Amino acid sequence: MMNWHNITKEETLKLLESSQTEGLSKKDVIKRQKKYGLNILDSKKKKSVLIKFFSQFKDFMIITLICAALVSFLVSLLHGNLDFVDPIIIMLIITLNAILGVMQETKAEKSLEALQKMSAPSAQVLRDHEIISVDAKDLVPGDIVYLETGHFVPADARLLTAVNLRIEEASLTGESHPVEKEADLVLKEDTLLADRHNMVMATGVVTYGRGTAVVTATGMNTEVGHIARLIMEDETPMTPLQKRLAGTGKALGIAALLICVVIFLLGILKSRPVFDMFMTSVSLAVAAIPEGLPAIVTIMLSLGVQRMAKKNAVIRKLPAVETLGSATVICSDKTGTLTQNKMTVTELASYQGKEQPDSLFSKFLLSLASLCNDSILQVSGKGKRSGVTATGEPTEKALIMAAYHIDLLKPKLDSTNPRIFEIPFDSTRKLMTTVHNYPSGNIRSITKGAFDVLINKCSYIYQNGKQVPITKVHLQSVNKLNENMAERALRVLAVAYKDIGSATVLHNHTAPDRNTTEQICNFLETGLTLVGLIGMIDPPREEVADAVLTCQMAGIKPVMITGDHVSTACAIAKELGIMSAEDSAMTGQELSQMNQDTLIEQIPRYCVFARVSPEHKVRIVKAFQARGEVVAMTGDGVNDAPALKAADIGCAMGITGTDVAKNAADMILTDDNFATIVSAVQEGRGIYDNIKKAIHFLLSCNIGEIITIFTAILLGLPSPLLAVQLLWVNLVTDSLPAISLGMEPAAKDIMRKKPIPQNKGMFADGLVFKIIIEGILIGFLALLAFIIGIRVYDSQSISDTLLRHGTTVEIAGNITPYIGRTMAFAVLSLSQLFHSFNMRSEHSLTKIGFFSNMQLILSFIVCSFLQIIVISFEPLAAIFKVVPLNAAQWSVVLVLSFMPIVVVELQKGKK
Repeated sequence: MMNWHNITKEETLKLLESSQTEGLSKKDVIKRQKKYGLNILDSKKKKSVLIKFFSQFKDFMIITLICAALVSFLVSLLHGNLDFVDPIIIMLIITLNAILGVMQETKAEKSLEALQKMSAPSAQVLRDHEIISVDAKDLVPGDIVYLETGHFVPADARLLTAVNLRIEEASLTGESHPVEKEADLVLKEDTLLADRHNMVMATGVVTYGRGTAVVTATGMNTEVGHIARLIMEDETPMTPLQKRLAGTGKALGIAALLICVVIFLLGILKSRPVFDMFMTSVSLAVAAIPEGLPAIVTIMLSLGVQRMAKKNAVIRKLPAVETLGSATVICSDKTGTLTQNKMTVTELASYQGKEQPDSLFSKFLLSLASLCNDSILQVSGKGKRSGVTATGEPTEKALIMAAYHIDLLKPKLDSTNPRIFEIPFDSTRKLMTTVHNYPSGNIRSITKGAFDVLINKCSYIYQNGKQVPITKVHLQSVNKLNENMAERALRVLAVAYKDIGSATVLHNHTAPDRNTTEQICNFLETGLTLVGLIGMIDPPREEVADAVLTCQMAGIKPVMITGDHVSTACAIAKELGIMSAEDSAMTGQELSQMNQDTLIEQIPRYCVFARVSPEHKVRIVKAFQARGEVVAMTGDGVNDAPALKAADIGCAMGITGTDVAKNAADMILTDDNFATIVSAVQEGRGIYDNIKKAIHFLLSCNIGEIITIFTAILLGLPSPLLAVQLLWVNLVTDSLPAISLGMEPAAKDIMRKKPIPQNKGMFADGLVFKIIIEGILIGFLALLAFIIGIRVYDSQSISDTLLRHGTTVEIAGNITPYIGRTMAFAVLSLSQLFHSFNMRSEHSLTKIGFFSNMQLILSFIVCSFLQIIVISFEPLAAIFKVVPLNAAQWSVVLVLSFMPIVVVELQKGKK
């Protein structure tokens, strides 16, 4: 790749075979378009909806369920029993889950489409000696383009001329203010992108001045093209939740297969019918796998999304909700994210030191700075309804806004003291001078600019309302003030004036026919009176410091990544509490010289990365990830997009954020408030806890189902539950309570806990033991109901029937267990509903309040009603192969079903 910034403009034209005076010929353009292609960004090949749909079936648990459905279908078909309820229900659930997955799948091509929209629609170009307007997509390397205020930069180009040219490149480089460009510079080969002042980059905006440039790169070869390639090539990592659920699903799937094999072999050894054992095995597979888990997790995440949207955080990718709760590092862009992206005057100083904003001195200083200013202030309305807008260069806007806040309106100043002459800002002189006619008849020139330049042109200093000759003491004082401001990363402007006297004197020294430009500058910009210094900065957002502190208390490391200068970055980082005395900062140049292994080893020492490129940002994110960190990245610019995509969760700004950043992100902060991420992290942690409660609940219930069937077979009893009954329990009476558990509010101390380690399993901290014990409890309660049913009620029912026919038989184990199976079905379902209340907290229900989650109460009532209807309403009872129960049988069911609350409450004790 050619380093165009490292050679002269003449060499650039020679290498590109172009002419600054003639441009390219039509023939050259056609030839180069064939070689380089159009000046557009490539798009990643889109997946078809069908491919996206089938990609949802890769999960091990889903594959196991499909196998169970196929086996169920084949067994029913071979057995001559055309009852396909079980496989149909299983496949419906799988299909629904796949459709939800496709709807939530993100498209990286949207980022590329947004990048394309940011490209300049047209460009002024020199071709065949003529300046014409062409579509930006038709530009080729070697084209001579003309840049003026307000233009988009249409391609990467080497400057040929630059007159007071300033380019806004914040979205590409992270630079917080427009960059001054110089055509005659020749820079070092390793100069960082943000410091290439002799180049202009595609998607930049001309904010001031004009210039010409020769196109050096188009399309995917531009710097923004490199970002587009990073977005296309970089894969979005799996979230911690996805990893844990994938592991859970695989474990459950393997367990289900093993159980099926064991039960099938056990049945064969006991000489049970092969077809019956197939059906029993399928029933156990259905019992082992919580079919509703994927849908329940999706619904719980969606509920979290709705809550977060009310708090100004819009989630684009559902798993991102939970990932936030696992975040251990937040890498934040500075400009517009931690700061306001608005240059603001923060300090006014005379040679004696800092002055109050509303003092007479400050008013005089800001009135001069407002007059020597090209920005426009517009005030609309009156009183409380009044509004103000400033347009122009950011530094100059900051000056007129500071004046506005102390009741100095630029339009009024301009009308009272009209401008009669000016010398525009020049990047070589680093000064701007305007001349004004004061009401008193005095002609005064005002000069503002870089302190180190302006101080050498001052012979006087403003002291107590008068001009006095400048002394060494004065110089030492103002130099110290300037150094102090610079150390605090303030951008310093000096303001001075010169009283000329009369219009005749001015005319004699500024008339172009009598004076050269140099002579005019020497007259107006020498013998000045220094008034004072103005310090300004892009200030931090007010609420960010508290947000940073909250993050640190929650065990999350905030890291600043910016394209701005290291001194500015460190000053802001220290003010916000991101950087302490033990922390270090690294520049992009240092990062470029460091290999990835070294970066991974040393990265914990750093909390500020300055002057970095988009590639650097991705390297930083990946280095933290290599250390096992869960990385959240916040940003708003084009330059943030690759890192937003590479991070575990990308958070884009909704107001100032570019479409590129938004489409690469997992979450959008609609108020551009860094503090919003803190409430999002809290919500994410709460959602993870609730998902864990739901999984705890579902698996303990499913183990109860396995225990019921497995133990019955070992005891030589008929199957206590049918597959269709298990599906009903898993998909209906389990699902609503599980979703309601997702409505539990986050614990009050959740942001005082450390993030959950990424390698920490879903079943850590003794959860497996709890699930097994509770599952055994539920299983044996259902089995007890089954045994009571077949030994007491089914036996009695058949004995009564036989006696009515005048026959007596010995009750055997081959009785059709209608009542026993119904009681087991009822206890299994209702005990799980009661058990859902145990999942709400580690603390006793008496402490958290039995009725404090009304959604769970409602779910309990609805599911209990549905369970009773299924058993009591004959058409439904026929489908589920159950019979209505009498009052005594329902009493046994209710007593057994309530036991999980009694046992678990005793185990919780006084927690």
